[in-house]
Amino acid sequence: MNAIKIARIALPLRFKKNEAPALPRIFGGHQVFFGSRNAAKGQSVGEFVGNNAQGGTNDEAVAFAEIILWTARGVMPSTLLANPSLLDGKILIDCNNQEIPPGFAYPEITESLAEKIAKDVPNARVVKAFNTMAQEVFEIGTETLKAHQVSVFIAGDDADARQVVARLADEIGFSPLDCGVLRHSRLIETVADFIRLIIIGVEKNPYATISVHNLPSATTTRLGGRQASEL
Repeated sequence: MNAIKIARIALPLRFKKNEAPALPRIFGGHQVFFGSRNAAKGQSVGEFVGNNAQGGTNDEAVAFAEIILWTARGVMPSTLLANPSLLDGKILIDCNNQEIPPGFAYPEITESLAEKIAKDVPNARVVKAFNTMAQEVFEIGTETLKAHQVSVFIAGDDADARQVVARLADEIGFSPLDCGVLRHSRLIETVADFIRLIIIGVEKNPYATISVHNLPSATTTRLGGRQASEL
């Protein structure tokens, strides 16, 4: 895949600089720009990371990038950016999930976070991806990830944008799974809610994740095979 420009938008207030080098390592061969509400903060992270990484304001990051990794959970571009039209025609990857409610009692998702972003910036090419695993999984080496076939579920209304994100996922070591239109991001966010229950409430292990496998067809029909129901 040819080198592209990738920006991470909205560094959190408590962002730790030692977390920053992971992005250029993950997206090796691509140019990376860190965006922040505070230009000096974005610049300092870019300088700390090195490897030609840059930093500045969120608007500068969007203007720079071809692909934007949107990490501002539930914050709309029209709120965060002075000029949201900078996103026109660009791929915006929404990797966020809803806050975890008490007792994991999630409400029904009738509109995903990705759909809300797409409604806010209708000319952006919004893609849902990378939201079904904890950040620790990204620390695992490419070959190990490939061996375990960790799935990345991808949804968006722009088929070409989905393909670009799928290639990025494959480069990192994940197994991309094209899930079709953006409306299906509701299901992907529901999968993320489930896996967070497993990570936090059951296994208590951030490396718990989901891999979709296609098994070989059964060579015997020990249960009689699939038959039409007569109920």
